[in-house]
Amino acid sequence: MLRVLAVDDEVPALEELAYLLRRDSRVGHVTTASDGVAALQEMVQMIGAGERLDGVFLDIRMPGLDGLDLARLVGGFPSPPGLVFVTAHDDCAVQAFELEAVDYLLKPVRAERLAESVRRLEAASAPPADQVHDDVIPVELGGRTRFVPQQAVWFAEAKGDYVRLHTGDGSYLVRASLAALERRWAEAGFIRVHRSTLVSARHVSELRFEGGRVLLTVGTETLAVSRRHSRQVREQLVHQHRGAIS
Repeated sequence: MLRVLAVDDEVPALEELAYLLRRDSRVGHVTTASDGVAALQEMVQMIGAGERLDGVFLDIRMPGLDGLDLARLVGGFPSPPGLVFVTAHDDCAVQAFELEAVDYLLKPVRAERLAESVRRLEAASAPPADQVHDDVIPVELGGRTRFVPQQAVWFAEAKGDYVRLHTGDGSYLVRASLAALERRWAEAGFIRVHRSTLVSARHVSELRFEGGRVLLTVGTETLAVSRRHSRQVREQLVHQHRGAIS
């Protein structure tokens, strides 16, 4: 599922773009920003929190930091998201594609044309074919090495410089960062539900509200979702399970 940021200084246009993106079953989470500076701040915050960003749907003519300048800054990121320009002006297409834009959309945005942009973004974000497999984590246990398959992991929990992998037959401590594991397992349906917890959507059997909190049943465990992550967790779970039965 794609995680995207929509940026436009015109509120009606931004709301319409976000609405159309959320209707697309390939998009799991949409964040919005009303200008270039706010968008840059949002991206820096996401990167600092170890969150993935697959694409930015970006207006060009904005006050202050315009879309092209923002795109140049984004191009300097270690793992820059794909860029889709969404504009009422057709005179910046050459500059946009020089910045390696995935697509260039003219306003007013048509749903079917936006769907094509999402398809291109999805293709650009897909990992190489030789990386699409069930990952295996080696775990050292008293002189023995056990290989824990990704699909067996219910959830991963940050523990300082380590991560504890919880499975149906026990838990295992591995030296890794949760942010690195999130990037590595994003395509396998692992969702950040808390700054210290990553959950496998395939093992979530229930989502419920209790005492103002969102709780997940993962395997035989109950995990709380942080307020910051509540909305995106609900959206991603609904999209992923809807896709599984469609």
